[in-house]
Order: sequence, then structure tokens, then C-alpha cells
Amino acid sequence: MKLISFLVAIFMLNVYTPKKKETMTIPICHTPAFGNDMARLASDPAFQQLHELPVPFHYEGDGETISFPTPDGKTASGFLLKSAKKSDKWLLVYQEWWGLNDHIKQESAKLYKDLSDVNVLALDMYDGKVGTTREEAGKLMQAATTERLTAITKGAITYVGKKAKIATIGWCFGGMLSLQSAIIGQKQIVGCVMYYGSPEKNVEKLKTLNTDVLGIFGSQDQGINPATVEQFEKDMKAAGKQLTIKMYDAVHGFANPSNPKHDPAATADAYKLSLGYLKKKLG
Repeated sequence: MKLISFLVAIFMLNVYTPKKKETMTIPICHTPAFGNDMARLASDPAFQQLHELPVPFHYEGDGETISFPTPDGKTASGFLLKSAKKSDKWLLVYQEWWGLNDHIKQESAKLYKDLSDVNVLALDMYDGKVGTTREEAGKLMQAATTERLTAITKGAITYVGKKAKIATIGWCFGGMLSLQSAIIGQKQIVGCVMYYGSPEKNVEKLKTLNTDVLGIFGSQDQGINPATVEQFEKDMKAAGKQLTIKMYDAVHGFANPSNPKHDPAATADAYKLSLGYLKKKLG
């Protein structure tokens, strides 16, 4: 009887004891799909808080909105500043996590003016949407799939043409996209500038780069921190690719003039460095 009672007790315990809910921990920065990589960062409240709310700004200047087909059967758009002289030199500009806002248009116009005879195309990676709060930007970045981001980039490269000599630049989310664009574009890409963006961690993908990379980061950046940058240096070395790192004593997003924590001195120096690099690469 004692054995029977014991077995009944075990049975009842298995039936009525609530099972612990299973959870899955997803690492923020270690997935091969770059869109998912940044999406995980975007969902992290700590990462969201690294982005100060932008000061309202309205761009009034040259440029036009253009559209082009993408290989996924859809259409994408961008902000184009076309060279006054016919030119096969192109700079693809990639937005911050806020979207293709007026600040990015202003930065594109500044690069257009200073580079001279270069077509500048700022790509709209959110398909017309722009975030004005951390929550909005976070949701937009989370919704940006690897497939769609890749399709927009490939569509842009097709739009500029097979003869185009292309360099890329981007900040934050766009810093990551600048590097990914250089990987996607391969032989057409002659230069890549990435400001505090998440690096590619797959060494085999880095091996396909046709260009060196200029990486600009902040030592106070708690998202893309110095340890991440150090690993990026190791990975690029393992891939046999050249990487130039400039580390400033600054926070994430320091180069954005609409950022309340904007660092004018670091921004000016980084811009001078980037401009010199791009002029050299685009010839």
C-alpha cells in the first residue's frame, strides 16, 4: 500500500505542478543576418536611450526625391543630388536609425558640395517612414528586415549603373548599412566610411570586400563600444582587409548636429577625415 500511495503522489505531482515557461535568450550582436542584428539592438531599451531626441530641423536646399525598382518586386526611393557634370562617381548615403530625415538630407548636400562632380544619393531604408521619438525609431529599425534592406541597396546599385564608381557612408544604423553595402556591391565599391555602426562579424563575408574601410567611433559609446571595435579590427585583419579606425572621446551619435550631445570638434575632425578619404577614393 505504501508503494501504491507513493506512486499516486508522484503522478499527482507531475499532473498538477505547473511547468516553468520556456524562454529563449537571443544574443544582441551575434547573428549572421545584419537586419536582425540591428533589430535586436533597437529593441534594447539601453540602446534606445543612447539616442538623444533630435532637435527639430527643416532642410531647405537642392535635391530631389527619386524612385527605383528593387529586386523584390517593389519600389524604393532616395534623395538625389545629381552632379552638374556627367559623372559615373556616386556616393551612397545611409541614414541614422531615425530615417531619411532633413538632417541626413543636409549632410548629403554638404558632401555633395564639398566632393564636387559626384552624384550623391541618400537612400530611404524605411520606405518613407521617419521616427521622431526613440520608440518610433526603434520600431522602424526592428521592422527593417535583412531581405528588404538588401533589396533597397541592390536596387540602388542597379539604378546608378554598372559603370558607376561607388563609395558609401552612413551613421549608426547607416554605419552598419554602409559596410553591408560595400560587401553587396563588391567590385563597384571603391570606398566605405562607417560612423559608429555595428560591424560585420562574419570573416568570410569581410573577405569579399573590394575596398578598405574607414571606421569612426566614440570611446564613450555604450552600444558600439571599444571592445566591439577591437573585435572588428581583429576580424578585418583575419580577412586580409585594411581598416583605419579613428576613435574619439565622444558618445554614440556625436556627429549629428541635431543631437543635444553633439561634439562639434570631433565632428569637424571626423568630417575632414571622411572627406579626404572619399576624395581619394572617388578620384
